[in-house]
Amino acid sequence: MKDRTNQILSLLTERPKMEVTALSEALGVSQVTVRKDLDSMERRGIVRREHGYALLASQDDIGGRMAYHYEEKRKIALKAAELARDGENVMIESGSCCALLADALAASRRNLTIITNSAFIADFIRNKSMFEIVLLGGVYQRSSQVMVGPMVRQCVENFWVEHFFVGVDGWSAQTGFTNQNQMRAQAVRDMSSQCEKVVVLTESEKFGKRGAVPLNLKDRIKMVVTDSRMPQESASILQNDGIEIICAS
Repeated sequence: MKDRTNQILSLLTERPKMEVTALSEALGVSQVTVRKDLDSMERRGIVRREHGYALLASQDDIGGRMAYHYEEKRKIALKAAELARDGENVMIESGSCCALLADALAASRRNLTIITNSAFIADFIRNKSMFEIVLLGGVYQRSSQVMVGPMVRQCVENFWVEHFFVGVDGWSAQTGFTNQNQMRAQAVRDMSSQCEKVVVLTESEKFGKRGAVPLNLKDRIKMVVTDSRMPQESASILQNDGIEIICAS
């Protein structure tokens, strides 16, 4: 099903609304199989169903953003998951790459504790086994389904982790990694104070884009996991700052 999921998302990226019959013909499988795939994807928030049709979810929410460049994000998530060990406590911030990372960790690691401020991620992986979820308290930000505000800092002070995985909205040589939202950016800063290594997960297209709010984590970021199309100039700047670049093939 994983390959069909990728094929369906690729088709819907080109044509955001497709009939089930058209998807069935394009994939060479029955309409019953396509409907089962779409039902699973809808439960995960990646697509929406209308009578006889499938649509990409809105990019205004994490599920919708996850659908765009899904395969790139999935590979980045799988590569980042290799950094965590069985029995480890890890911290994960909100974002589509981070949600796929949480899913990969929950599926491949045992006795893992995932600490997050993302209500979306907590719900996204809640039916997995062999791990524990700690959802940090705070003010619920509906648009991103994430907890923000001073309570995040108070809650996270009770934990210490080796890896803190972060999603970003952009990067430039002038600003470093950025976010579009001040409250989310502050939550990232607060959470980063309780880890040994900040690991950024991002597609290569984010390099050269600039969000409104610098994260100001230059001295804490140790690794960036991205795809193979990362601009060499950006990679060189980060490597000169002592940041390891990990490319997902």
